[in-house]
Amino acid sequence: MQLTFLGATNTVTGSKFLLKLDNKTILIDCGLFQGLKELRLRNWVKFPIDPKTIDIVILTHAHIDHSGYLPVLMKNGFRGKVYCSHATRDLCAVLLPDSGFLQEEEAKNANKYGYSKHQPAIPLYTRADAERTLELFHPLEFRKKYKLDDEASVSLIPAGHILGATFVQIKNYNETLLFSGDLGRPNDIVMHPPSIMQEADYLVLESTYGNRLHAKVDPLIQLAEVITRTVERGGTIVIPAFAVGRAQHMLYLMYLLKKSNRIPSVPIYLDSPMAKDATDIFMKYSSQHRLDAELSKKVCEVATYINSKQESQLLDKEVFSKIIISASGMLEGGRVLHHIKTFASDERSTIVFTGYQAAGTRGADIIRGKRQLKVFGESIEVNAEVSVLSNMSAHADYEEILEWLSHFNHHPKKVFITHGEPEAALSLKEKIEERFHWTCVVPDYMYTETL
Repeated sequence: MQLTFLGATNTVTGSKFLLKLDNKTILIDCGLFQGLKELRLRNWVKFPIDPKTIDIVILTHAHIDHSGYLPVLMKNGFRGKVYCSHATRDLCAVLLPDSGFLQEEEAKNANKYGYSKHQPAIPLYTRADAERTLELFHPLEFRKKYKLDDEASVSLIPAGHILGATFVQIKNYNETLLFSGDLGRPNDIVMHPPSIMQEADYLVLESTYGNRLHAKVDPLIQLAEVITRTVERGGTIVIPAFAVGRAQHMLYLMYLLKKSNRIPSVPIYLDSPMAKDATDIFMKYSSQHRLDAELSKKVCEVATYINSKQESQLLDKEVFSKIIISASGMLEGGRVLHHIKTFASDERSTIVFTGYQAAGTRGADIIRGKRQLKVFGESIEVNAEVSVLSNMSAHADYEEILEWLSHFNHHPKKVFITHGEPEAALSLKEKIEERFHWTCVVPDYMYTETL
């Protein structure tokens, strides 16, 4: 077996791991690079191998940094099968076309406002490209073993994190490879904990929070305080949220706060058609999270859903206080940018971040204290309060990762530490080596190892 790291190396985006077996070439995850320009440019360069030679893509979950490159792969000749869980397939049917639409909108705005060096700017892929990609999907059941060839098989095992997220376990002859994807948290307020795993000869492990611990604070208390003080000064709360996972978590928190009368009575809007669709899927798969069908329905009714562009624009003209939950979560696209353009300069308002902000994104810049942003080619002052909910992440922190690893009943021959900024990946490497004495590697981009 030969494993090559084509993404998520010293960064949290662009997850792609190429595995060559005797008779099969498999790509585990197929994500877009996001954030820093040098990373985003990798989305445009020629893929390191001919996509026609890839037999199978296996997705750990639906987030764009794990699935969003699929339309590009298909455009360049990939015609194999895409394996994933049923919920991941349903979420990709929402996320991928929306990603294509955003690519088209970005190109259109770049041409309209003249902020691209390319004339004309073109999208990486279109909504139509993404919709064609969905024809290649073949969902698999959890925990069942599926043959890849005469000697190799794959199993998808629930990983927490978001709906449909899985560990990918590949067995080839007598060797077991385990890909963690994004590792969920043991005490997530919505998702079930990640499955306990006990064996792997080789482990590809994420390290998003490899050098950090989540604060031991109640996000309900934090959120209630932020909303109350913002409404008292007449401001609006803008919450950039990933349409899949985080938007549904935020709706649940809003439901709990409203039910207990802990926040002022102001309108709550979910301004993302994609998040609305994802919320419908959230209700469909109620057995995969902690909220039963009846509670899921009540949670989803806490907000007013904004569907049209015209309705979205009207939100920015309303003078009363309100809560707007909108994608994208790192301020890299979507309707939330229009709300940021309106409310970021208003010192009465608040921007609330609830998830990881990759280096080079607008979200990361704001959290670091940057007070001027470029939005649609225009410079925007950031005068609004900036608040970070520090215990909302869907990724395990380093203590939670180490606890998950402690259940392995024999140590892996090697652990490849991925999906983390350099400091996080190296820190987790040191912690695993110190506690378990396992051999760990932090691979660079294009690093290849024969297993």
